[in-house]
Order: sequence, then C-alpha cells, then structure tokens
Amino acid sequence: LYVDDGSGDATWAAMQALAATDPCVQLLRLSRNFGKEAALTAGLDFIGHGAVLVLDADGQDPPELIAEFVRLWHEGYDDVYGTRIARDGEGWLKRATAAAFYRVIGRLSRTPIPADVGDFRLLSPRALAALRQLRERQRFMKGLFGWIGYRRVSVPYRRAPRLAGRSKFGFWKLWNFALEGITGFSTAPLRVATYIGLLTAVLAFAFGLYVVAKALLWGDPVAGWPTMMAVILLLGGVQLVALGLIGEYLGRLYMESKQRPLYLVDTWRPGPDGED
Repeated sequence: LYVDDGSGDATWAAMQALAATDPCVQLLRLSRNFGKEAALTAGLDFIGHGAVLVLDADGQDPPELIAEFVRLWHEGYDDVYGTRIARDGEGWLKRATAAAFYRVIGRLSRTPIPADVGDFRLLSPRALAALRQLRERQRFMKGLFGWIGYRRVSVPYRRAPRLAGRSKFGFWKLWNFALEGITGFSTAPLRVATYIGLLTAVLAFAFGLYVVAKALLWGDPVAGWPTMMAVILLLGGVQLVALGLIGEYLGRLYMESKQRPLYLVDTWRPGPDGED
C-alpha cells in the first residue's frame, strides 16, 4: 500500500504506473497534504488484516531488514522497530537536536519512547488493532507506538542518506514536531512552570526582606527604578512563559474538541478483487 499525502509533483502518476504493472499494489491518495503523521495513520487504517510494516519512501531505511523483522515477529514480538545507530547524510546540528529531543522527552514522558527510532517498524495484528483505536487529532506516532505496549524489540541499523530530493522537515517543523511530542505525552512543562513560579515568588520575598532589613538596619536607600524594572521584567517573562505553556495545552484541547477527521481520501485503489 502506497500513500500519497496530497503531493503536487508526479508522485501519483508514478504510483499509478507501478500499480498498472502489479495488481497487488494498493494506492491511497489523500485530498491534500495532511502531514506525515496523518498520512501514516491513513495507511494503517486502510491496510488489510495481518501484520503491517511501515517503510518511508525516501530510501533511507533498508528493506533488507524486513526478513529480520518478520523473523522476530514470528518469535512473538508485537512491535519490531529499527534503531538508528548512525544517521548518514545529516548535519551535526540535526543530529545534536535530535539527540537532545529524545533525551528530553525520555525524561518527561511516562510513555516509553526509544531514542533514535522512527516509523520503520513491523506491527503485529493485535498491535495494529490497538493503534487503530487511538483517534486523537494531534498525533505523535512515535509516542503512540510506545503507548500501546506489548512485546517490543529493537533492530539496530545504519540509516543511509536520502536517495533523491531534500527533506521538507526544516528546523521550524522539527521544533513544532518536538513540541507536539512533549505536550502530547507529558504534563511536565506545566509542572515546571509551577515550580519556576514558586521559586520566583520565594526569591522575590527573600529579596524584599533583604531590602527592608538593609534600609532599617543600615539606612541604605532602596534603589528604585533599576530594582523595580528588573523585578517587573523577570516576573513578566515568567508569566509569559507560563501562559504560553497553558495556551499550548488549551490549543490541543480546542483542536480535539472540533472532532474533525484526521484526513480525507481523494482516491482509493484496493488490491485484487476489491480486497485490501
């Protein structure tokens, strides 16, 4: 099953040509670009019964490991996933930010999210059925894969450079993707904001006592304008950060409350005899 996430190039034509030579090929085209997570969800929804293996189309994940994935599935594992031990073709900045993201979300989330793991994996039928029950709109598939649990095993591999083209996941998209994962699987940022607020209040109270004691005991004049501006800017910055965190979680609730479908299908070409 090939999924076209509303591409604007010749992807759909190439997929149709491939399907014309192989009747077992299934094609799914979404009405527009809904994003990688929604496209992956659509593919998992439309695939038939049995185990499912997810493979990106950029050629970076080796299909040679599929046999090993299947072998481990036959041994009883429900989620066989590939772990990148090297990321060829990626700059040091992307590797460093990816490592930092996995370290942060690993500490904040109660859901096990292995580091350096993407969508390259094999899911058993019961793992796939469990994943299909999770219909949240703001999706972070790496977290959802971990949330369903079951028996899991890692297969290390070296990730190759892209065969062609450039990734459209720039720094800004990666930043939003990281926020999606952290806010989707942890309320720790809200607690951190609370702790920062409490710490700021304690420090402000202690500083106030110090200023009063200094004026009463030693007669030192209280510095007015600089002190006041420093305190106001500090408290204002802390409040804006806390409001931003609250807004992020409220925004997620708002998007979920609208109950819009995760994606819309433009064309669905099933397998032989109309079976998926």
